[in-house]
Amino acid sequence: MAKVKTERIGRSFLVTINRPEVRNCVDGETAQLLLEAVQEFNRDPDFYVLILTGSGNISFCSGADLKNTKSLIERPGADKTGPMGISRITDVRKPTIAAVNGYCLAGGLELACWCDFRIASRNATFGHPGRRWGIPLIDGGTQRLPKIIGLSNALYLMETGISFDAERALLMGLVQEVVPRGRALSRSLELAEIISNYPQISLSNDRQAAIQGLSLSLKKGLKLETSSEHSSLSSPEVAGKLRQYAAGQRPLILKSK
Repeated sequence: MAKVKTERIGRSFLVTINRPEVRNCVDGETAQLLLEAVQEFNRDPDFYVLILTGSGNISFCSGADLKNTKSLIERPGADKTGPMGISRITDVRKPTIAAVNGYCLAGGLELACWCDFRIASRNATFGHPGRRWGIPLIDGGTQRLPKIIGLSNALYLMETGISFDAERALLMGLVQEVVPRGRALSRSLELAEIISNYPQISLSNDRQAAIQGLSLSLKKGLKLETSSEHSSLSSPEVAGKLRQYAAGQRPLILKSK
């Protein structure tokens, strides 16, 4: 049985950690398969959105396989891509969504934070229980969590090792929607389909400007935004959508769940 499954669904690329018997924890082989899946997504221009999830409704990912940590550290290229496989990859230029079902802990939380945003089932649980054993966050958690939920919330999570539910995660800004149990993936696919129907060049430019702007002053960030303006507005795809608008063809308004 493959430890990571991939599937093309329309223009979406579904990546599923497939180790439900160990709550979808990640060993070296799983990390390598996650890396290969992201590389495939990056290469294929027909994939517009990547969705990362875990098999079943019990766990998104419970973190590193603590019974086989050697395989994570010794995996070739782990120092460049991260022990969990993808956490140090920063050149993905297309949207990524985490569909979080059940446990999302330690390295699993770091994988979820690698994604652009997170959709959580009501039974999701977040946290860093590895703090109890002195396991550090080495897959981007110390850098991404403060940017996503703010420094104090990040330190609260990292220092206490506390676990919390989906509603608390929503209040923190860690997740963007909470949906009924078992619905995280279907909602993520719904959002991915809508995203895929938007003009892609302006979406990609806005996404990159927002991400890169985090490390820039406002003045430099505005300059970065301006630099992408022409390619966005001159896109034939955008022109076609504006003609549809002028003809009274309006897409449905997307509403949060």
